[in-house]
Amino acid sequence: MKGLNKIGGVVKPGGASKSGKSGKAGERSFAPRGGLLELHHVVMRFGGVTAINGLDLTINAGEIFAVIGPNGAGKTTVFNVVTGVYQPTEGGVLFDGRRIDGSKRYQVTKAGIARTFQNIRLFHNMSAVENVMVGADAHHRTGFVSAGLGFPRHRKEEREGRETARRLLDFVGVAHRGDEAAKNLPYGDQRRLEIARALATRPKLLLLDEPAAGMNPAEKEALQGLIRRIRDTGVTVLLIEHDMRLVMGISDRVAVLDFGQKIAEGQPREVQNNPRVIEAYLGAPADAS
Repeated sequence: MKGLNKIGGVVKPGGASKSGKSGKAGERSFAPRGGLLELHHVVMRFGGVTAINGLDLTINAGEIFAVIGPNGAGKTTVFNVVTGVYQPTEGGVLFDGRRIDGSKRYQVTKAGIARTFQNIRLFHNMSAVENVMVGADAHHRTGFVSAGLGFPRHRKEEREGRETARRLLDFVGVAHRGDEAAKNLPYGDQRRLEIARALATRPKLLLLDEPAAGMNPAEKEALQGLIRRIRDTGVTVLLIEHDMRLVMGISDRVAVLDFGQKIAEGQPREVQNNPRVIEAYLGAPADAS
């Protein structure tokens, strides 16, 4: 995280012990495999529907890892399990060697995981700077009482948060729109603003849910450069994306889901030529006439 320290502040490790256990009586423990993020035989059921079925994934520190698949394959459900929106029906999730499944969303954020959303979620009437400052609040030690009484520590955190926000807006390429209301930014700039807000939480792992959706070709090319720069600061990137040119051009490794199951994993070229992947996307065997 050395590089990110320069643009987003100092990262402080958090979370539970590195035992690989959740600490809850009767729960199964999972031996860490050495990855930054690990899903161990994760199952997610909603009534009679199995959205994820026995999923094993290992995302290594410092890589760009993409999860792809047809609509309804379970990709966003994976993100929701990792970030604490859902608790998996079975299996476990380890982050940096610690068990995080069942954690609250704010605990996952403080542990070092941030995300963006398929549908942009900004505070539309707040300025771009203010939106990013919301992300920085995740690590503030003062609260409403300190703010209301104007304590020096709160004023210091507010000042540092604003400075961090402007650095991050510059990093993602929208520094010139810092004082504009988020709702007035062009669509591509809103996408970048959401990434800046996520980076303000000081993540070790950034989850991007279809960041290129709605972008034109020039914006997608700029996005590729931004994702690489994020990775170069030491932040690992986990990506969901339907644009195969972007995925294949930027990812170190790719996993393919279909009906909640992993059907392929490997380097982009290997996955692209996998017959099961071709069948899942085209709806017919690869050798069908």
